[in-house]
Amino acid sequence: MTALIVTSDPKDWPFEIPDVQVLDAKSYLTCPEYASAARSTRVFNLCRSYRYQSMGYYVSLLAEARGHKPMPGVTTLQDLKTRSLVRSVTAELEELIQKCLAPLQSEEFTLSIYFGRNMAQRYERLSLQLFNLFPVPLLRVDFYRRDDAWIVRRIRAIPGADVPESHRPFVAEAAARYFSGRSTSLKSRKRTRFDLAILHNPEEKENAPSDEAALKKFLKAAEKQDINAELITKDDSGRLLEFDALFIRETTSVDHHTYRFARRAASEGMVVIDDPISILRCTNKVYLAELLTRHKVPTPRTIVLHRDNVDRIASELGFPCVLKKPDSSFSQGVVKVKDAVELSTHLDEFLGESDLLVAQEFLPTTFDWRIGVLDGKALFACRYFMAKGHWQIIRQENHGSGRYGKTEAVPVELAPRKAVDVAVKAANLIGNGFYGVDVKESDGRFTVIEVNDNPNVDVGVEDALLKDELYRRIMETFVRRIEAAKARHHV
Repeated sequence: MTALIVTSDPKDWPFEIPDVQVLDAKSYLTCPEYASAARSTRVFNLCRSYRYQSMGYYVSLLAEARGHKPMPGVTTLQDLKTRSLVRSVTAELEELIQKCLAPLQSEEFTLSIYFGRNMAQRYERLSLQLFNLFPVPLLRVDFYRRDDAWIVRRIRAIPGADVPESHRPFVAEAAARYFSGRSTSLKSRKRTRFDLAILHNPEEKENAPSDEAALKKFLKAAEKQDINAELITKDDSGRLLEFDALFIRETTSVDHHTYRFARRAASEGMVVIDDPISILRCTNKVYLAELLTRHKVPTPRTIVLHRDNVDRIASELGFPCVLKKPDSSFSQGVVKVKDAVELSTHLDEFLGESDLLVAQEFLPTTFDWRIGVLDGKALFACRYFMAKGHWQIIRQENHGSGRYGKTEAVPVELAPRKAVDVAVKAANLIGNGFYGVDVKESDGRFTVIEVNDNPNVDVGVEDALLKDELYRRIMETFVRRIEAAKARHHV
């Protein structure tokens, strides 16, 4: 991979960074050698102006047309101009802003962010968060105080020429650290066809969609498909556009950075598994209940519940029954209620968080089928047995060996045909992503319990039969989708 720093005048960037070339905008835009440079070329646009149809604007625009990876991209340039950029500030970032700026006595404050860093250690976390939201090499963020709260007034990109003399040693150090501190560093990185970001959370242990061993297998499988795959975390969102595709291997939620990663990647035309629409649809059980019912996918008897129809439970479902929060996952927010008293207790709690809930008949089984679906076809099949002495496959209050029931991988062709068919039908109603469909087998009847985006793939569990072939197939899907996306882009 080649890295280029493009400026209005090379004198604007008086620093030397190993393996990074500095050139002027006119050369980048007009010289054939840059037009035909490798698709993996990273372009850091530090021009003096990004206004529409300026040289700086065209550097980012043509970099995208050439298949290069510009920072900032055209979408970011437009975002910086919008008056509604304050809406982009997440609750987490808002809290961080107030915490970091609270000690200030002034009414206004300007934060300079250089490659995601600030000269003052106390602003490092805030600088990284803002850089991730607006990935621009050199940023200035203006704040003002109103009613004892700090508010973002303006976020602007600045050229190298505008860096104060006293800041320049720090900028040189920040840039050198940014370029050399990556696993994608220029010398160590093998030139590959495509770049894949795998989003994970190193702190997510028990409920992570893939364990550490599985993540290593994904990286190895990607390499064999000529993909450079890199594990990233939520702190790397500012680098997202360096990649061709995003693979989410962290538990997803709508009001969460996983969804924001997926949405941003999709909006930039990247291949995303799982995409934001799949996350939205799978993480809400009210939506799933309506969707599956409308398309006549067999499910347990289900009631979409609100405060005015709770009396239907006893007559239509009976007890025990299962009560679910719409956004429950990994058996959390899902309870079995044995009678009206327990129901009343849980309803008060659950309806305090959501106006709608899902209630289903209780189908006691010793295991659930988990059918993995990718590209509209069954990829793997497993029996997930209930945790010992429990009615679910996960016993959340337990940790260690008693937390999960045992698992048993089964060849897809030997799994019950009805289970596979109903799982594939349900998954295809969601989209064309990677799904794990839970199916119960009770009295010869197969019913879909839920469709999960971002399903588990752990070593020795889902891959017990397919082994490395499972990872290869998933990476092949990325190759096909990236190639298709590139072909559409160049039509």
